[in-house]
Formats: sequence, structure tokens, C-alpha cells
Amino acid sequence: MSVADSPLAAQAQWLAQYRYALRLSEQGTVVSVGDGIAWISGLPSASMDEIVQLEDGSSALVFHLARNRIGAILLRQTERLTAGTPAFLTGRRLSIGVGDELLGRVIDPLGAPLDDGGQLAPATHRLLDVRSPPIIARDFVTQPLYTGNKIVDTLIPIGKGQRQLLIGDNSSGKSALAVDTVINQRGKNVYCVYVLIGQKRSAVVNTIETLRHSGALAYTTIVAAEATAMPGLKYLAPFAGCTVAEAWMSEGRDTLIIYDDLTTHARSYRELSLLLRRPPGREAYPGDIFYLHARLLERSTRLSAKQGGGSMTALPIIETEQGEIASYIPTNLISITDGQVYLDHDLLARGFLPAIDVTRSVSRIGGNAQHPSIKKEAGRMKLDYLQFLELEVFTRFGSRLEASMEARIRRGQMLREMLKQDLLAPLPIEFQMAWLVAYNEGLFDNVELGRVKSRMALLQRQVERAGLSIDEGRDQWKSLVHAWLSEAAASEAA
Repeated sequence: MSVADSPLAAQAQWLAQYRYALRLSEQGTVVSVGDGIAWISGLPSASMDEIVQLEDGSSALVFHLARNRIGAILLRQTERLTAGTPAFLTGRRLSIGVGDELLGRVIDPLGAPLDDGGQLAPATHRLLDVRSPPIIARDFVTQPLYTGNKIVDTLIPIGKGQRQLLIGDNSSGKSALAVDTVINQRGKNVYCVYVLIGQKRSAVVNTIETLRHSGALAYTTIVAAEATAMPGLKYLAPFAGCTVAEAWMSEGRDTLIIYDDLTTHARSYRELSLLLRRPPGREAYPGDIFYLHARLLERSTRLSAKQGGGSMTALPIIETEQGEIASYIPTNLISITDGQVYLDHDLLARGFLPAIDVTRSVSRIGGNAQHPSIKKEAGRMKLDYLQFLELEVFTRFGSRLEASMEARIRRGQMLREMLKQDLLAPLPIEFQMAWLVAYNEGLFDNVELGRVKSRMALLQRQVERAGLSIDEGRDQWKSLVHAWLSEAAASEAA
């Protein structure tokens, strides 16, 4: 260490710059504290979202301004925090460290590490709550983001910069679909952020271990606010994750962020608002709950080339009760996002995995980003599938059907078997193209339902050996699937 860098030199420099002057500061007092909320008096200059430092070492965020006192949500709380503790304004807003140093790490909403990877010292910090990019800084969604799921990539496509809602009852497979999407980004130069809000520790650990085992943690940052965390941290968790992803987007990179889930986030915000005595609205939620999620999700977009061309794709997860999508929070988020993937618990009970209900799922702008070849092949398949779902209703009455109708119903049943997919098994887009061509060519029409899965596995190996690109012509794909049919027939004969 040089003399210039020594503590004595730094102290001498500080003394040389010190000037006598009149200094004014405000000191407040904690009036009451409890349930993650602190009421503080004596800070008339406090502003919204300003950090308040308490003498015992705790910190809080100004969240409510009343006439004679302020309401603050606690960020850090020590055991020594009681009424009467002095409080001081810092003049700072909440920020978090960002950058590549966070890849592969698990952090809390304040940026503190929760894993055993050591301390973090990011060179760049960004504010948690900022305005979304203006319209002039945005560009059209034109590039696909592949999830590895047959139904989503073909029938409900997602584009980079889109906000696609994952909605369904508890334990219907929403988180599993989100994890599969993160795993499928391996090798695609997409940085991922997975935000866990109010999850049990076992669920958090399971998600981390699943991503680590799949090799996805290397390009993923996990922001976790467990169920035992204070309400303030659960409220800040999605904003912290969005800030981390936004930093990469501003550098021109493609990012994917998962909010798991915004139902818990809305409940945390309702809890804080009621504790701060804000007027309740529908279902006791505050009146600005729509604005809360809108300003969060509007930050996900695709930037124009002048802004670097980065993108942030958001997959917010929302939970319904008894399949009721018309309740308050789900309808809010449906109106904010660019589409939704609905997972039906009844389909799950019938063994259709993933339990995606195609009739109630939609992607409003994803079709603009879908590959033209996939779009053309999937259009024919989707029409057949929707017609099959309508015709299947008549089979429940036990009435006799014409031969043509029976053939269409059998083809639809076969298609439903083809759309099934195992957990943690995302599929490349080349395989999606292959099975679509095989289906549209009628090569599965004579396959028994019990052999569909093995035939699909054989086709996947054929695609891997051929090494065709998605941009190849249909004739080449047609030749590949016919070669697969010959190999499958020979294998069964043997």
C-alpha cells in the first residue's frame, strides 16, 4: 500500500477540505413499530421512497406521508428497534447492484447474497423504481423466444420483449412451465432473472437446485423473498428483479424475467396499505393496485436499435381460485399483459401435461415474431385441434358418428397425445418443425395411441442426427420425416 493510499493520507485530505459552516439536519422519532411498519414523527422534509436510517441500525423506506408523521416499511429490523428510537433522513432512494457479477447468484431484494458465494461488490447500481422506457425508445416485437414447450412454441408463441401471463390454479404447473422456459435458454445468449415472492424455503431451494442441475443457474440470477420475509421485501422483490434484468437490457442484451408470483405480491401490497391505513377498495386492495403492476410490467419491452436493441421478456405468474379468471387481480393483469397461457386443473387431473387450455390461451403479438415455417404448419394443426375439441363433446352422448367424423376424432386424440410433454424436458424448435410436418403429412394417422410417445422420441433422435436448421425448406423436412417413418416401420418389424 502506497503512502498516498494510507488511512492517514485520506484523513489528512478530509481535514484539508473540511470547512466550518452551519449545518441543519432533521431528527425524527419512531412513534410505533410492528408488522413490518414503522410510524415516525419529526421528519417534515421526508419524501416518498426515501431511505430512513434508524439509530439502532434498522432502515426503512418512506411509503406514506401523513400530516404529522410518516409511514415507512422496514427493510432491515434489529431486535433493539422500539418506539422512541431516533430516525434520520438519508436523502437517498433505494438502489441495487447490477451486472454480470450477479449471474449464478441468489440475492434478496436489497442485493444482499443469500447463497454461499461470498460477498457481492458490483460496480454499478440502479434505482429500483424508475419510469418505463418511452414509446419512442421501443421497437416492434419481431424475434421469437422459445420456451421448449410444444403447445406454447407452436400455438401460443412468445416474442422477445413480450409480457405473457401464466395463469391457473394452485399446483397446475405454472412454475414448472416457467422453469422449463429458463432451462431452454441455455446456449441462446439470454440472461434470466427468476423472482420468488413469498415462497416457502423448500420451494426456493427446489427451484435453485433444479436450475443448477440443469446447468441454467450459470446464466440466471435468483431474487428471493421467502414467506418468512418482511412484507416490505416481498413488495420490493419484483422491482429488484426487474432492475437487474433492465441493466442487461440497456446494454443491448436479451433478458427473460419470471415473477413467481404476483398474487403474493399483490397481497403483500394490500397488507402494507391496510397497515398504513390507506383507503381499501375492491377486495380490500388499494385503489392503485392496477398502477402498481402496470408500472412494473411496462418496463418489459424491446428497445430500438438506437437504444441498443436489448429486450426484456416478462412471464408473470398469477394464481386463480377454482379457475375463476374474472376476479380482481387476474383481470387486471390480463388487461396489462400481451396474452396469457391458461393452465387448467381439470386437464391436469385427466393426465394432460402440461395442462394448457388452448381455447382460453392467447398471444396477441407473439405471432408477429413466430418463424414463418412454424406459423404455417401450426396454423393447420391448430384448426384440426380446435375442431376436435368441439367434436369430442358429441362422443359423450354415445351417439353413432359417421366414418369421417370418427376418423377426425381419432386424429384429434392422436394429436392430443403428441402435445403431451414431460417435465423438465424442453424441446428444440427444429423438433417442433419436424413433428408438425409429420402430423400435417398424415404420418401419425395410423399410429396406435400407445406408441405415439415412442414414435416422437424416435423422431427427435432423427432430427438430432440430421442437424437441419429451422430455415431449411419444407421439402427437406418432408424427406426427413418420411425417412423417420421408414426407420420406425423397420424397427417395429424387427
